[in-house]
Amino acid sequence: MNVYDFTVTDNKGEAVSLRQYEGKALLIVNTATHCGFTPQYEGLQRLYETYCEQGFEILDFPCNQFAFQAPGSAEKIDSFCTLRYHTTFPRFAKLKVNGGGADPLYEYLKSKFPGRIQWNFTKFLIDRTGEPVARFAPSDKPEDLEQAVAQALSR
Repeated sequence: MNVYDFTVTDNKGEAVSLRQYEGKALLIVNTATHCGFTPQYEGLQRLYETYCEQGFEILDFPCNQFAFQAPGSAEKIDSFCTLRYHTTFPRFAKLKVNGGGADPLYEYLKSKFPGRIQWNFTKFLIDRTGEPVARFAPSDKPEDLEQAVAQALSR
């Protein structure tokens, strides 16, 4: 089993197989629009622009589990991120990352790097084979991930 075996829901409510990202390196991030880490969207977009042509994708999963910091509809969240931070990477439906009802993708990621997700903007780096290779804390800035992303792309 690897990340490509999962199906998630996009921000329009449609099922999306992560198999469509097979062969790409991924950064999976649980996000929020009203969080102290929300400005990381700028760094995430720069990281995406730097590496997307080399087969890198950022998968944005809004999460309202932490102090309700991702309020609003999928449309409002997408509009906020697009207009304020000019994000162009894929955004998915809100999900839970911990506890009952946690999304199976996040249960899998936590099985590879054990421990509860502590807050929004926890990041998981996935190599081109679909294997999680690193977990980064919310305080880890996107610009500090460049070397790890380059390594994941070279695998």
